[in-house]
This record gives sequence, structure tokens and C-alpha cells, in this order.
Amino acid sequence: MVNRAANFRCNPAGDWPCVDSLAYVDPAALVIGNVRIGPRVYVGPGAVIRADECDGSGQVGPVTIGAESNVQDGVIIHALGGTRVTVGERTSLAHGCVIHGSCAIGRGCFVGFRAVVYNASLADGVFVSAGAIVQGADLAEDSFVAPATAVLSDEDAAGVVTATTEADRAFMERVVNANVALAEGYLRLGREE
Repeated sequence: MVNRAANFRCNPAGDWPCVDSLAYVDPAALVIGNVRIGPRVYVGPGAVIRADECDGSGQVGPVTIGAESNVQDGVIIHALGGTRVTVGERTSLAHGCVIHGSCAIGRGCFVGFRAVVYNASLADGVFVSAGAIVQGADLAEDSFVAPATAVLSDEDAAGVVTATTEADRAFMERVVNANVALAEGYLRLGREE
């Protein structure tokens, strides 16, 4: 019964999404191919998670979403042929952001509204603000990227990235907790139907 109306599709390599029974994927989301979604994850309406491009040998790298993370409305996650996207546990991908692989996002991160993370690595606890771009850079643990900032190399990061504050970390925790509650609530509604 869980996720019975969600839009899951096979990719050309024959891979189907693997979604934990304790995750909630909204029926208006689209999940394609070699996607692994952990427990207590919330995937909102209009989100698209695609692991469908093959590498030269016909393999598709996985998109993995860790436990208690959230993929909010309109988020796009996609990996170029043969690359991977990994999203750590308790990470929030806010409305309309784009995550494009190859990409590794650590545990407890936040990627803000309309932000773009491409061909990058975010260590644990990184906060990427609304409209920021992180491309071709590796960000250290607890980094903070200000709104509308472009971080296009490790050198850029050294010049513009600061550290998260206690208020940032508290906000990130509230967002995760709110979305875990949404996942649990929608699953409970599904069981009652």
C-alpha cells in the first residue's frame, strides 16, 4: 500500500527504484531508475529523481538518498551517465534546487531554494543558501555559502565560504524534523485509507 500511487519508472538499463517502506514519495513526484531512497525520507510534489543515463558499459550509477532526508517540491536530482549522486542522512534539499552528478552531499546538509550543486562534494553540515551555485568545488564540514554566491572552484570556496552558525544549524535541524514528520504523517494517512 505504501507509495502505491507514486510515479516510479524503470530506466533503459532495466533498473527500478528501491524505496524503503518507511519513506514517503508524493504521487506527483517522479522517480526513475537506479534510485535508492532510505527510511523516513520525504519526497515532495513535483520532485524528479533520475538515475537513467548509462555509461559506456551500459551501467547506471545510483542516486542514493539517506535516511530522514527530504527532497522538497520541484527538486531535480540527476546524474550524468555512469556518475553517482549521494545525499547523506538528515539532509534537506529545499524547493526547486538542482543536484546534478556526479555529486556527493554529506550528512546534515541544507541546499536552499533554487540553489545548484553540480560536480561537487559537500562535507557534513554544509549550508548552501538560496540561489547559490556550487560547481566543481569541495566544501569542508560546516561550510556556509551565502545567498546567490557562486563557488566555482576550491579557490573560490577559500575566498567566499564561511562557517555555519548555531542559528544555521538549528534551522537545518528544524527543517529535517518537520519533513520527517510529514513523511510519517502521509504514511499514516495511507495506511488508514
